Amino acid sequence: MLHQPDKNTVRTSRSMLPPLSATVAGSVLVGIDSLAILGSGAATCAALIDYQDTNNLYGTATIFVWLMSLILMQFGGLYRYDAALRPLRFLLGIFVAVITAYLFLLAAAFSVKVTEDFSRLWLASFACSSVVTIAIGRICMAFLLKNLLGRGSYKRNLVIVGTGEQAVRMVASITQTSQQPIDLKGHYHDNRQDAEQHDEAPELDKSVALRGDLSDLARDARDGLIDDVVITLPWSEDQRIMAVLSKLRELPVNVYLGTDLIGYRAQFHKPPSHLGATPLYQVIGKPMSGWDAVLKQLEDYVLAFLIVVLISPLLLLIALGVWLDSGRPILFRQKRLGYNNQVFDVFKFRTMRPETEHQGKTVQATKDDPRVTRLGSFLRRWSLDELPQLFNVLNGTMSLIGPRPHALDHNDEFALRTKDYFARHRVKPGITGLAQVKGFRGSTDTDEKLEGRIRNDIFYAENWSLTMDIQILARTVIVCLFGKNAY
Repeated sequence: MLHQPDKNTVRTSRSMLPPLSATVAGSVLVGIDSLAILGSGAATCAALIDYQDTNNLYGTATIFVWLMSLILMQFGGLYRYDAALRPLRFLLGIFVAVITAYLFLLAAAFSVKVTEDFSRLWLASFACSSVVTIAIGRICMAFLLKNLLGRGSYKRNLVIVGTGEQAVRMVASITQTSQQPIDLKGHYHDNRQDAEQHDEAPELDKSVALRGDLSDLARDARDGLIDDVVITLPWSEDQRIMAVLSKLRELPVNVYLGTDLIGYRAQFHKPPSHLGATPLYQVIGKPMSGWDAVLKQLEDYVLAFLIVVLISPLLLLIALGVWLDSGRPILFRQKRLGYNNQVFDVFKFRTMRPETEHQGKTVQATKDDPRVTRLGSFLRRWSLDELPQLFNVLNGTMSLIGPRPHALDHNDEFALRTKDYFARHRVKPGITGLAQVKGFRGSTDTDEKLEGRIRNDIFYAENWSLTMDIQILARTVIVCLFGKNAY
């Protein structure tokens, strides 16, 4: 029987505040950041610089840093809605963007030979105050947003067209986004049969009421009670979907086509522009392609070279220690699977006695392993045995950051224990990785540990960013200092 909701309940008045969207939140963040940077530049200039000596140089520098910071933060995804709601999670990205803008300023000043005209104290004060004021402004905005959302302000009223299995899954997906500005108002149907089936579907959340048909939807939308409409009908029923779209086209609402059932098991992305207007959705993409691949290679080669130069005395000292402690060879080499399942030799300082190294099945080191030398135990504890892999980075077989490479026989074993195992080999293996800083470092003696490692490796490959790499490098230092999983 068709459920008829109380019209007074359905047609409730909404807040006088406009509904929140990612565009609105991003615009507010741009305003906050602009005030923070421009205000910091003006305040530090007034406090530290004699106005008669500026010659508009400091004003030009402030505007340069402001524009470059906004561009870099936009490029880094720092104006998304989640960045507005969770500022602490994005503080490192803000710091990197602002400091990079200052580096560009210094490069520009050097190129036009005006670096001597800048006050070092002003540059340092401007940089520090910009980062601090941006962080304070964003934290205040997040506090205000959470307070308003908790009281129901700025909510976006969303409704669903459809009552079938796709609608069930859509409701479940929406209700999981508790911190999003979404207020799910209910279902509407496009034919009588779906309406009659609504009460007979036990899996459908009955707290999300059936509000009526498309005529009722049009009336509520024109009354300003609906912001977004999601159509959850099978994609095979294209004529039915087009009929619904035809009726909704004249309404002042956003209309979205919910994914078909397969979309809950595969992620859809827009195709690259070289495919033109072809109606395609990408479900699997090549990781780190295009400019991402160039940026990743620059990161690897430049940083690896600089690190090798800086720590070369330490490398020589460790090599001497290994030789004095247990003789030769100093380096341990082992075949590993790398990018695209290609075999390569990984380099490490030898930490086990040569006579105890297995030539057949690889046995992972355990706590108090008798095969490990005295110096080897120290090197493993602080991950210093991994340092020769910097030369793997320089010869192109590894990356600074990526999935850790496993021994050849371990790959066969692990592939049988967990699905999608070899998806981690779509990128170069790394000296450190997301899985290692998330606690999946060391032994993989349980399926839970192995699945956690593989899950994080695949996530890294499919969601790489320069900001993520910087965060992993910073967390790697903490893990090496305080971690307890390396034997």
